[in-house]
Amino acid sequence: MKNKLISALFAGLLGLSVVACGTTSETATVDTVATDSSEVATVSGSESTEGSSSVSEDSASNSDATFPLTITHGLGETVIEEKPENVVAIAWGNPDVPLALGIVPVGISEANFGPRDENGLLAWTAKAFEDLGATPNVFDDTDGWDYEAISDCQPDVILAAYSGLSQEEYDRLSEIAPVVAYPTIAWTTTWQEETINDAAALGLEAEGRALVADVEQLISDKLSQYPDLNGKRVAFFWLSEDDLGTFYIYTNNDPRAAFLGDLGFVTPDSVTGLIDDPNAFSITVSAENADVLSDVDIIITYGTESLVTAMQNDGRFSNIPAVNNGAFVLLDSNDALAAASTPTVLSIPYAIDDYLEVLNEAAKKIQ
Repeated sequence: MKNKLISALFAGLLGLSVVACGTTSETATVDTVATDSSEVATVSGSESTEGSSSVSEDSASNSDATFPLTITHGLGETVIEEKPENVVAIAWGNPDVPLALGIVPVGISEANFGPRDENGLLAWTAKAFEDLGATPNVFDDTDGWDYEAISDCQPDVILAAYSGLSQEEYDRLSEIAPVVAYPTIAWTTTWQEETINDAAALGLEAEGRALVADVEQLISDKLSQYPDLNGKRVAFFWLSEDDLGTFYIYTNNDPRAAFLGDLGFVTPDSVTGLIDDPNAFSITVSAENADVLSDVDIIITYGTESLVTAMQNDGRFSNIPAVNNGAFVLLDSNDALAAASTPTVLSIPYAIDDYLEVLNEAAKKIQ
């Protein structure tokens, strides 16, 4: 059910681009392997030859990739013959990875949820372009991929490690350039996997891992200021105030819910017990069965205070502690925090203070 719109709710070349050269006689292989419960790319082979790029000199010299390399992902295998020069990044969050590495993509997808600037970018992505002194080339692909615009960019690689690409879409994009799809299942890529897999395709896996480590350290440092959050039982809901009869809860396969684990929260046992499909990114719950959610301390959801009132007035939700206590984090689609709840390597540093603050306010209501 996760089409482009639902994923948003749940879910001329630029002046700067990657410019690199180098040859090698070896072929590296990238496979998605489990590391700390994440499906991330690993690269085997010797150091790549020296080259120049818009990545810092230190980053270029630290790169451990050897080209050509092969990336194995959920839709097949992708061979990248040479270190990419023109990078296109589509779908949610993928543009943030090359930008975080100091690389300006020659084309990116417009953000499809949250407050966007005149270029269709979220604040952290726009700031990265500004910091790099570049103007974005943005595709409006809300109603489908703009294959012609993507092709016009003459990309050497298309980054889509977090996406919902179908096999047909992947095959068509692959006629334009090598495509890096999601590691295993559509829409289940964590921000760590997205960062490392996209970086690996650029020959910068080590730098991608370093970025992840830096952001994870930032998270740890920030959490030290909110000790009362640790271990709280939190669930990320999707509800419609107009029809509370059926609602959805994201599983830890969805990066929004997975990120809560990064913040020290615990998935309620009641939510885990409702999961039939281990690959599902959400579960559907009837309000008639909402009483089983008796261990949910905090609810995160899109909506306003009127949603809380509606749930509190609906007896079917009376057994949920979060509802009775009003322990909600309400995400307004017009606020950057709603978009940042689906995290990226750039959105986390931008929004973590605000996110932890509203979570802490909700935790204060737990009785």
